[in-house]
Amino acid sequence: MEVTIESIDRVAIDLGFIQLYWYGVIIISGVLLGLWLAMRESERRDLPKETLADLVIFAVPISIIVARVYYVIFKWDYYVENPGKIIAIREGGLAMHGVLIGAVLTIFVFSKLRDISFWKLADILAPSLILGQAIGRWGNFINQEAHGGPVSREFLESMYLPDFIINQMYIKGTYFHPTFLYESLWNFAGFIVLMSLRRTNLRRGELFLTYIIYYSFGRFFIEGMRTDSLMLTDYLRMAQVISVVLIFAAIMIIYYRRKKGYADIRYLDKSM
Repeated sequence: MEVTIESIDRVAIDLGFIQLYWYGVIIISGVLLGLWLAMRESERRDLPKETLADLVIFAVPISIIVARVYYVIFKWDYYVENPGKIIAIREGGLAMHGVLIGAVLTIFVFSKLRDISFWKLADILAPSLILGQAIGRWGNFINQEAHGGPVSREFLESMYLPDFIINQMYIKGTYFHPTFLYESLWNFAGFIVLMSLRRTNLRRGELFLTYIIYYSFGRFFIEGMRTDSLMLTDYLRMAQVISVVLIFAAIMIIYYRRKKGYADIRYLDKSM
């Protein structure tokens, strides 16, 4: 007998003339919480509180656009047949690595225009970025995407998950691995790690580079469980390839900056 389980409605608020989707609510919540956290820290690091607000005005739309373009490129066979869906971001389809690329490029350009150290800004923002990613994955949960392969209900129950998660993982007659949850928990743990490392007064830039290594390490393994990966080839998952490249690049940058004396300034130092 077929089981009937109602999934969570993707629409959070329906006013008739406008609908507000949970995906957008969750993404915006992650952005606002991350901004609040970063603004508090920027004041402690002697940056005007409006600096981060000005940055976010540019970083958020640019990151969303880059994330969407990134996703569409690797799903082009679908979107070339459905061009009207290209801008339908409320349905999901924001590649996390695209968000990261857009954010880093914006931070870099912004830091040059404001004559602020890119590494100082990146270190301040690192905990906010991974916290935003942890929150944002719950948007994938609502949209029933970014999940893994099929599992049994008994398997999910053995993980002591609440019913609302188990039921939402029931998609078209099959239960799936909640890989969104694995990554969200990994990122929440990373947020705690980065907040703790702040107090150790790392070399400037290394808090951000630690974030890159930590996130990429977890993403590599979690991505291997997913069924909706963006593929570079028939066998290579794009997110796994980028994760390996980012880990290697971050380690090499740490080594290079230390060797050349570019990382002598510490996180808690007052210089710009």
